[in-house]
Amino acid sequence: MPKIKNFVLQDTRHIPPFNQPARDLNVLNKPLFLAQRDVLSPYCEPETPIAHFNEIPPTEGETIIYRDNLYFDAPMIDEILRRGREQARRDAKLGLFRAYRVAFSPEDKAFTTYAVPLSRSITAIYKRSATGRLLRDGQGKEEVDHYEVDFWYYPDGYRFEKTVIPLEVDTGWYNYGYYAVPDYMSDQRDLEHFVTKRTLIGIENWVHLFFANVPLGIFSIGHRFEVKQNQSNFYLLKILFQALIEQKQVLGCSELVHVGKNCTIDPTAIIHGPTFIGDNCTIGPGVVIQNCHIGNNVNIDQGVQLMLSVIGDSCFLPFRAALYLTVLMEHCIVAQNTCLQMCVIGRGTFIGAGNTFTDFNLLPKSIEVQAIDGKLEKVGQKVLGGCVGHNCRIGSGMVVMPGRQIDSDVMLFATHSRRIIRKNISFEESDHHGLPGKISALHRRKYPRLEETKGEEQFLEEW
Repeated sequence: MPKIKNFVLQDTRHIPPFNQPARDLNVLNKPLFLAQRDVLSPYCEPETPIAHFNEIPPTEGETIIYRDNLYFDAPMIDEILRRGREQARRDAKLGLFRAYRVAFSPEDKAFTTYAVPLSRSITAIYKRSATGRLLRDGQGKEEVDHYEVDFWYYPDGYRFEKTVIPLEVDTGWYNYGYYAVPDYMSDQRDLEHFVTKRTLIGIENWVHLFFANVPLGIFSIGHRFEVKQNQSNFYLLKILFQALIEQKQVLGCSELVHVGKNCTIDPTAIIHGPTFIGDNCTIGPGVVIQNCHIGNNVNIDQGVQLMLSVIGDSCFLPFRAALYLTVLMEHCIVAQNTCLQMCVIGRGTFIGAGNTFTDFNLLPKSIEVQAIDGKLEKVGQKVLGGCVGHNCRIGSGMVVMPGRQIDSDVMLFATHSRRIIRKNISFEESDHHGLPGKISALHRRKYPRLEETKGEEQFLEEW
């Protein structure tokens, strides 16, 4: 079968606080553009970057067009192509030759919980009466018929004048309460996440990056493993047999814990899967790792605890650091006795000793996060940590409140006036600006904001 033609709409908007386009940010230790390329390579020709639809020439044969800030996995692409081809066959029998835009139902809890909040490129299509009047629900809110995302499928070639209709797919979501908590943290007495069989989410905020890596990444990988073992007795027996041969606990056998080349793992370390460990890693005594994705050249020292987290290449975690549902990009250091909960940390960042990133407001105040257009918006999460940009230096002994973000290239010292971070910190508020010029110059800015760079224009086309 001929390969599908592939056009990629470039989204040059910078994602705060990283000050980089989404395509350059990591999901499960891969830059987004590389994750897209790896998923599509079995189906598609090499991608052609475009800035506008009018740059696309007429094509023959299957064609897809998508925005480069979308994270999707192979099962989602399989589902889009399957449903698109089925719909195209039905339309052809009726003499219709149309194109399709991927859409999701408002009943898809995973999509509406993780992808819709803080998004500015998802289009909500509202229900209307026969006379064209918007319909409203019992609370007076406009009823959504479906949500459309920036992913198009042309079954028999791209033509600008073609009629485009929604192609509804779903994530195959499952409601998963992952631990019980007191009722003041959750009305259901369980903190819930929605794991998926198939994933698609647009990265327009650091919160989307957290969702793509953790509930839609680590959690969904674990869920798919559970589904596979429950549906296949042969696979379950294979796991049990592998654990018996290796004389390990079932969750620690090589069927569930992938270890790369040239790794050194202390025998007292406890590692439960599904876990992926890259090449040339060192894991010290007393380390506990549960359901994590760890990159290459990572050094994890004595007593570190990692749960449901993503650790980027060449990171260093000294003794007794603790990460829970947290994402580290490459070349980070998290020093001893620091606790990160539900956080995202940019590349090349140092987090000093004894810092605590909290993830829950003691008072029942909704967590709000700054969207890409600068507006504060509720994220619909009662529990959420903070975010630190690229190339930051965070001193020891600080407490960061939930949902706060620290801009790239910021340096913070713990002082009596600023030991608790209660608000977002911009680059202009970095403590290194108050140092003498020669000392301040030692900390070089690497990630300026888009409007501070020359020769680049912000782009988001409307359709």
